[in-house]
Parts: sequence; structure tokens; C-alpha cells
Amino acid sequence: MKESFILRGVEFKNRVLVASGTFGYGDELKDVTDANALGGICTKSLSWKPRDGNPPRRIVETPSGMLNSIGLANIGVHSFIQEKLPYLRTLDTVIIANIAASSIQEYCDVLTLLEGQDGVDGYEINISCPNVREGGLNFGTNREMTREITAKLRTLTQKPLIIKLTPNVTHISEFARAVEDAGADAVSVMNTLIGLAVDIYARKPKLSTITGGLSGPAIKPVALAKVYEVAQAVKIPIFGIGGIMTTEDAVEFLLVGASAVQIGTANFVDPSAAMKVAAGLKAFAVKQGLTDVGQLVGAMESNVKVSILQSWL
Repeated sequence: MKESFILRGVEFKNRVLVASGTFGYGDELKDVTDANALGGICTKSLSWKPRDGNPPRRIVETPSGMLNSIGLANIGVHSFIQEKLPYLRTLDTVIIANIAASSIQEYCDVLTLLEGQDGVDGYEINISCPNVREGGLNFGTNREMTREITAKLRTLTQKPLIIKLTPNVTHISEFARAVEDAGADAVSVMNTLIGLAVDIYARKPKLSTITGGLSGPAIKPVALAKVYEVAQAVKIPIFGIGGIMTTEDAVEFLLVGASAVQIGTANFVDPSAAMKVAAGLKAFAVKQGLTDVGQLVGAMESNVKVSILQSWL
């Protein structure tokens, strides 16, 4: 049974990764999980300088999900190289460095510094965080800026370049086309939805930043629709993200067009969730009589000939 897939010369042993911000930098969970069973690790976001992130309270549980307003808190790329990368080099899995920034130049600076390091196999560019004041959605909701960031970063690396898109736009497919045209190798679909929770007794928002990013099972139907929309619009691979808790959830994402999936919020419930999904995908494909998990990608059957955008009209 073939489980692997290749992106710009980098081979992922299977189609299940852990999403940025939900698995730390890889070493935090080494005593309770086996990261070598993963197709890849997307690191916690990296910026040029360390970031404290937003003040508490910055996580709130919601029905079938959670709101977060971490604010891209991270140790900075220099500390990452010194303190975290040595361990990541020991793992037998693909390491994707997630980069977040407040300016186009910062994106370029962080990527250029990482280019000189062994152990980084590719990059996921976060232009879609909904809970930071600088960068974040300012980039991800501007199609021309999204295109410009992608084009500039493309000139700096021959490694896989993945752009993480926000769902908080009218048509996510337009942004996917923009990054494809600018040279991206893949897109991650999708980042969190903007949400809000209220303390009815204090009459105040539960998050210090008022709104935050909604993730978890509650957003899965939206994420599936966004992946399907993008899959009809571009030819580059899609990393499907959004509420994946089980093998069955992952299969849905592959069927609507994702080439691989990233497990996020589920890691907070069960740190070994992604490993279980990876094993489950293989078992499911075997039971289906397939020879390659990749045969599930885009295999959803439908008699509907109109696009997903037309179906909303």
C-alpha cells in the first residue's frame, strides 16, 4: 500500500501532518508521541524576533471547537535554529517551517535565514492569522499583496513553498489562483474562522482581543467547502485543514480534493491523534481495495456540473 506523496522533490511518507501551532516545535510532545509516524510537522509560526503574543485570556472552549487568540507567540527564528532545530533533525519526517511576519521584508529575512540551515524541508507561509494587529489578515485578504509575497519568496528558495490561506474572504479560490500563478507549490486550506464568545454575566468578551480564530469540528463543513472550491480552481496540491478529528474526517478532505491533511485542534484532545489518523487512512484504503491512498484524492462523485460558487447563487 502506497501512502507517500512528493511535493517539489520532497517525499512525505504519508498524507497526514500536524498543523502549525498545535504541536509546538516538535520536541514538546516527544515523550508521549512518535512523530516519526507522521508525514510531516508544520512548526509553530516563526518570526524574526520573539513575540509574546496577546495577553490572556486567549483560549476559550466553544461548542464543538475552540477560539484562540494566541497572537503568534513564538521564540523567534534565531532561538528556533539554536534550540529546536537540532532535535527536529533527528526525526524521520518532513519538517515544514511555518513563517509569520509583520512585513514582506520580514518574511524574506526569516526564510533566507532558514535556507542556510539543515533540517528544514520546506516552508508554510502564514498570511492568514486572524488575531494579530500587524500582518495576518492584512496580507491574507489582499490578493495582490498575497501574490507579491508569494512571488518574492519563490525567488529565495527551491524548497516546497506552501501558502496558508484564510477563509475570511469572499472567494478563497481567487487567492489560490493568485499564489499558484506566483509560483507556490501548494496551499493550506484553511486557517481559522473569525469568532467571538461573550461572558453574559460580566457582559464582556471572553477573549482579551474580543475576537479570535475558531477551530475544531464546528468548522469542518466550511473547511470542506473551501477545499472543494480551491480544488476546482487550481492544479497545485492542497493541504486540507479544519476540524479533522478522525480517519473518516480525513477521508472526506481527500475525496473533495485535498492531497494531504493537517491535524490541528485534535492534538489538544489527543496528542497522538494524527498518528492514529495516518494509520487509519492506510487501513481504510486497504479495505477499499486501493493500492495507493492517493487514489482517494478528488474521488468524490457528483452529478452536479455547476461550480460551488454557482451553487450559492
